[in-house]
Amino acid sequence: MHIPHHLLADLPQGLRALAVEPTHAKAEGAQLERRGFLKIATASGFALGAFPLAALAQAGGDAAIATNGLKPTQQPAAFVKIDRDGIVTVTINRLDFGQGVQTGLPMVLAEELDADWSKVRSVHGNADPAYADPVMGFHLTGGSGSIKNSYTQYRELGARTRAMLVAAAARRWGVDAQSLRTQSGQVIGPRGQKLGYGELADAAMMLPVPQQVSLKNPKDFRIIGHATGRIDARAKSSGTQPYGIDMHLPGMLTAVVAHPPVFGSKIQSVDDAAAKAVKGVRAVLRVPSVLGGEVVAVVAEGYWAAKQGRDALKVQWDDAGVGKVDSARQLVQYRELAQKTGAIRFDADVTGLGSAARRISAKYVFPYLAHTPMEPLNCTVRITGSGQDAKAELWLGTQAPGWEVATASRVLGVPPQNVRVNVQMAGGGFGRRATPSSDYVAEACQIAEATRAAGIDAPVRMIWSREDDVKGGYYRPMHVHRAEIGLDEQGKVVAWDHVIVGQSLAKGTAFEGFMIKNGVDNTAVEGMKEPYDLPMRLSAHHPDLNAPVLWWRSVGSTHTAYVMETLIDEIARAAKQDPVEYRLAQFGSKHPRHKAALQLAVEKSGYGKRALAEGRGWGVAVHESFDSVVAYVVEASVKDGTPKLHRVTAGVHCNLAVNPRGVEAQVQGGALMGLGMCLPGAAITFKDGQVEQSNFGDYVVARLTDMPEIAVHIVPSADAPTGMGEPGVPPLAPAFANAIAALTGKVPRELPFKLA
Repeated sequence: MHIPHHLLADLPQGLRALAVEPTHAKAEGAQLERRGFLKIATASGFALGAFPLAALAQAGGDAAIATNGLKPTQQPAAFVKIDRDGIVTVTINRLDFGQGVQTGLPMVLAEELDADWSKVRSVHGNADPAYADPVMGFHLTGGSGSIKNSYTQYRELGARTRAMLVAAAARRWGVDAQSLRTQSGQVIGPRGQKLGYGELADAAMMLPVPQQVSLKNPKDFRIIGHATGRIDARAKSSGTQPYGIDMHLPGMLTAVVAHPPVFGSKIQSVDDAAAKAVKGVRAVLRVPSVLGGEVVAVVAEGYWAAKQGRDALKVQWDDAGVGKVDSARQLVQYRELAQKTGAIRFDADVTGLGSAARRISAKYVFPYLAHTPMEPLNCTVRITGSGQDAKAELWLGTQAPGWEVATASRVLGVPPQNVRVNVQMAGGGFGRRATPSSDYVAEACQIAEATRAAGIDAPVRMIWSREDDVKGGYYRPMHVHRAEIGLDEQGKVVAWDHVIVGQSLAKGTAFEGFMIKNGVDNTAVEGMKEPYDLPMRLSAHHPDLNAPVLWWRSVGSTHTAYVMETLIDEIARAAKQDPVEYRLAQFGSKHPRHKAALQLAVEKSGYGKRALAEGRGWGVAVHESFDSVVAYVVEASVKDGTPKLHRVTAGVHCNLAVNPRGVEAQVQGGALMGLGMCLPGAAITFKDGQVEQSNFGDYVVARLTDMPEIAVHIVPSADAPTGMGEPGVPPLAPAFANAIAALTGKVPRELPFKLA
């Protein structure tokens, strides 16, 4: 399967089979080949009557182009609704699950529209082809690509809408459109006469959509680039924001599921008498699992009754023939594999290791991590009709509505054009709501279908508890790294042999064909070597284990950044160089964005100029992920073997920051999540095939009390924006670790930290 280089450039790093620099200036012009992502985009679905080009777009190819020469992703009618009172409602083509695109994308469109920002609102899209990623060609919120990939798209949508409004005003006044201008939601005539957008909208939307539009010079921006409060801030802070878990439909039932303790186990027997005796329980159902086993669903009139029923079940599970992961044994296996060269990613000559004046040998261990979004997984399904007339409607917070359409169609036997996915606001996700197997959606559809087969005709809302979420699978993979580095007398690296061991995220998914190259999963090695010019031989092993794995916020960079940045610090110390100066020398003139981000963080932190309190040390790290660079300078201490992070200064280079306040929030959240990886108890472990953790009492996440003082500074730029949802995570842990090493002389080689 061949994917053009220029398209791969705008994918997340882990999706790149061949990396090239992305072309941001005309992202909308990039279009995937007809068959390029067929396996991924299959049955991406379309809204029932919501957009007239849906059926054409579903057919793909030239049929997806409207008569005016524009694709569905370029049509203002799908994205902009202007009421008579001037309220502008912008439909976003992404899931907002905390990263702020429900504000960022409307800002981009409103800028070119010349809208009155106080009158701008935002809603989620669905699985209509209009809301596919305009670069990737299918529906996905991921890879920090929301603003990056849709920046030009939403600017052009705003500009096209504005041009149509101006044309409508020109017709009404009988004047040349060139004589008109717009400002804050109004068209202004040559004699100062004004018409509000709400007065013109109906007529404007009847006019032809212009193919070509002129975009503003960035120096004229009045919305983009200005710190802006989030559209959803009031609803979220007041508790009135509805999420997928809050879905209510007339007659709706709620399902809670008993999952097997060992993934893929089947049911030997079920005693459901006690469950059925719980008031409100309507049915106890056995349904298949995408992991190859079975689950038991209790369907009831409300969550509490369903949960009480589920807890009353007596299930005997059959785990014969199912792999049973054990963390202790797994670590031994991984360490043995790490001693051997694996599939090659970079093949530098490492013969110089034998004659090196000095060697650094390092082994790193990273555990499984759960996503644990604040809103556990949920999905509401309503089935109506039968046969070819059957229809299904789903409500959930999903990063990939097209995948969910395909899953619902397959599980329910409903034609994809009869499946509607209503994207809901989601309370976090960190990758868990973009599962190629659509595991929890398939589960919800299986339960809804089984409920109907049991003679109960009602919508079903499936909800996972926190315990279900922690034990339910799809974790950041466990990894082991081994590095052997040879240095000459001056501390220069002469050879670097590096091995990574960890499960593949792509194997067995539709991404396998282009994410795995020469036996190496790109997501496992992204972030290695660059931006440093190093003679590295990098290889990888990808064992198969019965532990479902998935990308976790910032994907491979969660472990590769830690390894690279702690080793770079160690090399700098060996060369008797300041770690900041060493990095700047390595960057040279080839990596100006890395240099600018690091220098900004250093300048604002007072590194090297300000005396620290007694017992505190500096730590530095810089890393690029998803085309954005984040540098951290931190202050930390170690008391009685316990490390403490006190202050964080961030330098960020994400090109143009559409909403600086949003960028700041993402870096703050990413830093806290990165800190969470360091805290004792931040690990998922297995014993005899079962996950040992179950809730926040034994699976640690960073809390408000762990948050250090943090300052975020953004490098000014007018270049098209890059992604910011994830890049704040990777460099925090290594910066913290480097401060610990400066204080103790020992580099923490394992996450979470174990200093004793």
